[in-house]
Formats: sequence, C-alpha cells, structure tokens
Amino acid sequence: MIYTVTVNPSLDYIVDVEHFTTGIVNRTTSEVINAGGKGINVSIVLQNLGVENRSLGFVAGFTGTEIENMLTAKGVKTDFIHLKEGLSRINVKLRSDKETEINGQGPFISQDDIQSLYDKLDTLKEDDTLVLAGSIPSTLPETLYSDIMERLQNKGVRFVVDATRDLLKKSLPYKPFMVKPNNHELGEIFGVTLKTKDDVVPYALKFKEMGAQNVLVSMASQGALLAAADGKVYEGSAPEGKLVNSVGAGDSMVAGFIAGFAKTSSYKDALTMGLCTGSASACSTHLATQDVVQKFYDAYEGAKLRA
Repeated sequence: MIYTVTVNPSLDYIVDVEHFTTGIVNRTTSEVINAGGKGINVSIVLQNLGVENRSLGFVAGFTGTEIENMLTAKGVKTDFIHLKEGLSRINVKLRSDKETEINGQGPFISQDDIQSLYDKLDTLKEDDTLVLAGSIPSTLPETLYSDIMERLQNKGVRFVVDATRDLLKKSLPYKPFMVKPNNHELGEIFGVTLKTKDDVVPYALKFKEMGAQNVLVSMASQGALLAAADGKVYEGSAPEGKLVNSVGAGDSMVAGFIAGFAKTSSYKDALTMGLCTGSASACSTHLATQDVVQKFYDAYEGAKLRA
C-alpha cells in the first residue's frame, strides 16, 4: 500500500483578474478551488493512474472537511487526523499581470496530534511506501520527517521524500527509496548553481553516497535526471507540450515514478512515466489524468541511459 503524508494541507483558491489594482474592487474572470498540498497532489495523481493509496495528515474545521470531501470525490482514500481547533488553511493564488500568492498559516498541531500520526504510521508493513512531501509548519519540529523514518526504519517501509534543504538532507541516513529535489534545490544544499544535466550528475551521485537509493532531479523544461539504485544514470527530456500550469507538476512526476516502478520494476521506465506524468499536469488545467498521461507516453521516445 502507498501512503502519503501532508502535514499542512490547504484549499487552494486560484483566481484570474485582469490588471489587478490595489485599493479598488477587482472582479475575477475565473476562479477554481482545489485541495492542495504536495502529498495530496501525489495521492490524486496516483489515484488517477489507477494506483490505490491513502492520504494522511492533519485537517481542521470546515475547510478541513471540504479537503476530505474533495479527495473522496476523486476516489482517494483518506485517514486524516481531525484537530480540535483552528481551520485548515486557504491559499490564494492571484493570476493577473503578475502572479501573487497568499498562503495561510494553518492550525496549531500539538504533540498529542503528532503522536496520533505516529500511531497510524506504526501500522505500516514491509514493502509499503510512505511519501513524505512538502514543508513543515514552523510550529512543528524540523526533524519530523527524519523522526518518522527513524521510527519506521526497521519495518521495511519504502520512503519517498520530496522536501527541501535540511528537511531533505536529514532524511538521507535512513536510506530513502527515492528523493526528488529539483536542480535549484540540490544546488542550494551544496552551495552551488546547477544549470545543466552535466552540472547535476556529480551532486546527484553525491546524494546517493549520502544514503538515497534513487535521486530523481527535476529540471523543468530540461526534463529530469535519475541517479538510480542500479548504479546507472538515466536522463530524459521534457515531453513536448504547451505549458499551462506548473503547479503540481513536480508532485505528479513523483506519482508517475512510483506508479511506473510499481508496474515494471524498471528505473528507466519509472523515469519515463514520471516525465510523462509531470508534463501531463504542466500542460493541463488540472492534475494529470490517465488518458492525458497515456497520450504523452505514446508520443514520447522514452528516457535513456546516460552515456
């Protein structure tokens, strides 16, 4: 079974306004509300690809109830912890001449709430996959992901970590099955600028030496590079398509990789599926669906072994 954890999920309110101006009444030309959070995005895309999974995390108030309802409507199984106080956050993305984002803070999560999450995670079994994705609110310990991995490290659970900086780096001693920084995030960790795949390779391999089994580095329009557990390095260009919305594309790549590897046990095929799934989201107004992913997959030449 695949489980995802989203510590601070949200309702994402995305609005379009022509020539937004402060100090006056502005009216939207379009608006949409989605359940948001990196782990939630992974869960939705996995479900769209026909891969059963369960979404975990914390929700609160009527906004938390709506997050659950939205996921249920998409067929995603949930097992959230309901906080006694506060509201799950609302994030606003204003698209106009410039894009502006206002992200909510989210509810307070107590130590008892964290223990409730631990209790749920203690039920995971060997060969289950646990996806830890996204940032952690400032009210929680920065070691939350590594604490979870330490707690479960002897149970044979596969860890997938999509986080930044110390949050990602601290996961490496627990030998995660896969980590997915982008090239900028990987560069930040080592204090360098990584612009090309040639730049990325030595640092992806360094991340493997530090503990990660597979290092998947997304590079936006350049595609992605995989330093794989089989000792080989694979790469692929971004499948061709018109960029519509990059939100969730990286999360979709994670879901595609997991789904591809579960089906074929091939790192090359997993990278191909990750690339096609990421592009399917980036070139759509919504997260990747099976039919759109298949169109990209059928037209794509596939990832290849790096010479």
